[in-house]
Amino acid sequence: MDQDEPRGEIVAAGGAAGVKRLGFFGRIALFFRQVIGELRKVVTPTRKELFKFTGVVLVFVVIVMAFVYGLDTAFSWLTAQVFGVPQ
Repeated sequence: MDQDEPRGEIVAAGGAAGVKRLGFFGRIALFFRQVIGELRKVVTPTRKELFKFTGVVLVFVVIVMAFVYGLDTAFSWLTAQVFGVPQ
């Protein structure tokens, strides 16, 4: 049976017939079973992939920082021109 398929233990909204209603501790246990099932699907990246992904993130952050810096500089210049405040 595939992990993504429900096994009839999911709490039904509205009390649908044929699906048992779980109590408080049953819902907690179901939550932890689902968490463990999802964690089994996680694939750890290789060292090469990890460095590549880290580099992509750092380059993206630098680009966004430059963009925000440019906007900040432009708006401060514009504000100085409109209100006549010397820089």
